[in-house]
Amino acid sequence: MNRQILNRGLAAALLLLVAVAGWGGYTFFIRPLFLPSFFHYAVADQAVVPDEGPPVPVKPPITHLSTPSAVRAIYMTSWVAGTPRVRERLVTLIDETELNSVVIDIKDYTGRIAFLTGDPTLDGSGAVEKRIADIEDFIRRLHAKNIYVIGRVSVFQDSYFVGQHPELAVHRSSDPSRRSVAEVDGGVWKDRKGISWLEVGATPVWNYIVQIARAAHAVGFDEINFDYIRFPSDGDMKDISYKYFDPARETRAAVLKRFYAHLSQELSPLRIPLSVDLFGLTTTSLDDLGIGQVLLDAAPYFDYIAPMVYPSHFATGFLGFSKPATKPYEVVNYAMTEASKRLLTASSTPVRHLVGSNQLRPWLQDFDLGADYTAAMVRAQIQATYDAGLTSWMLWSPSNHYTREALRNN
Repeated sequence: MNRQILNRGLAAALLLLVAVAGWGGYTFFIRPLFLPSFFHYAVADQAVVPDEGPPVPVKPPITHLSTPSAVRAIYMTSWVAGTPRVRERLVTLIDETELNSVVIDIKDYTGRIAFLTGDPTLDGSGAVEKRIADIEDFIRRLHAKNIYVIGRVSVFQDSYFVGQHPELAVHRSSDPSRRSVAEVDGGVWKDRKGISWLEVGATPVWNYIVQIARAAHAVGFDEINFDYIRFPSDGDMKDISYKYFDPARETRAAVLKRFYAHLSQELSPLRIPLSVDLFGLTTTSLDDLGIGQVLLDAAPYFDYIAPMVYPSHFATGFLGFSKPATKPYEVVNYAMTEASKRLLTASSTPVRHLVGSNQLRPWLQDFDLGADYTAAMVRAQIQATYDAGLTSWMLWSPSNHYTREALRNN
């Protein structure tokens, strides 16, 4: 009898404790062995289930497409890529014709990166100008249509980065004997278009470009295409000086070759194809054209080489033509045939890719310069590429308007 009284007293005390604790905003889950089961249920009923809120959406994984055996691409600026109403016109063009790839600006000559990269350093640098707000979703949509997506990076032509790091820029000469103007200020050099350049030999620039390429791969780009990999031209070359390049000790071509090797080594773990744009004249020239570009120097370090063989860019007298722009077939076929021969006979062991004609993928002209380009003239360049034994090509139009009649329908 005394034990029953003691147990009932303890149970009552614990119930009082639970009640008081509940009033204080807390609930205890207590079930001593000697308490009846109804006590457990009464306390359990007071438990509060936290409100977890709506489920957090999970992003689909980033995927990449393999390079088509024959790339047939058009170029799209970042502004167009970021404007759904405008870009839809080009997506439809790819859907309905033989095209299967698109080249989109990641960083153009302004130096502005076209989207948030997810890299805190890049996104916090001020270089990002969010032109393509939905880059990942857009690439997913292109991939769903089996469209191969190439990201273009303007390398040493970069006005924004120059503004942030003028110490890495190409400068005006501080030597009065090499100046074409009276004042000597040692300021940043600009070409005839007023565009400033980064130094080819500046390794901090190299690392910056690698960082951008990695970030672009992370958002879904299938290939990285590097443009403006060269020393500057088209300006007052007497009024120019370099801090990271000494012509008495190293050639321009040698500096560029070191940069090629750096890109290849640093980006190799990503297993992403790399391509490089070169002047059209590199297909036939044996020197570096004064800008450091040599076709065979680039071959070991890039998966694809894209000579810009726009007929309008060949000088009067090329192949004996007074206006090479009016001879699209002849100019493109000769240039790419010569380039193929040189790559096929190269004896050096490549780092990234088997040297051969399939490594070549020319940029072709779809804009009016030197002549009004008709559908027949655009198509003539494509046929000239095929007749040179190549399978891939890319069309360049700075306005992003392309000649549909020059393309075959699907």
